[in-house]
Amino acid sequence: MNLSRLLALALLLPLVCLPLVATAPTAAPSVAPSVAPSVAAVWSWPLAPPHPVLEGFRAPATPYAEGHRGLDLQATPGTPVFAPYDGVVSFAGVVADRPVLSLAHEGDVVSTVEPVVALVGAGERVAAGQLIGHVATGGHCADRCLHIGLRQHGRYVSPLLYLGGVPRAVLLPAL
Repeated sequence: MNLSRLLALALLLPLVCLPLVATAPTAAPSVAPSVAPSVAAVWSWPLAPPHPVLEGFRAPATPYAEGHRGLDLQATPGTPVFAPYDGVVSFAGVVADRPVLSLAHEGDVVSTVEPVVALVGAGERVAAGQLIGHVATGGHCADRCLHIGLRQHGRYVSPLLYLGGVPRAVLLPAL
């Protein structure tokens, strides 16, 4: 591609994409979006402030590859854990060596917190901000954190997309 075509493409691309941005839906879409859904503004952190992140999300290269499929938030056993968004408890029990609690949310989103001793059971509806359990012992961060993971349409995504911690990417024209 020659330089003049590349320059023309760079100038026209924002104009072509503008209608897509201007008509963005206000509710969670039913198909996998490429950016965080607009419901992100109403999700809340599962712990009371502050929210120090001990280890961030690292997407695996393939579904079974190494990575860190969530956030580790600083917390000690006994710390209250709250529902990040309205949903239904899809699992409350022990997986391997730790108690795990999973919530199914609208838009085919599942959040999971661990290690958590649940105060709610499978099938129960929960509201955003509702006390759902307490940080327990076990897991990969040895009594110093709460792990929150998030799956969207079956694929792990960074919880920060829903908690508001990832700034929106803005493409700027080349100078």
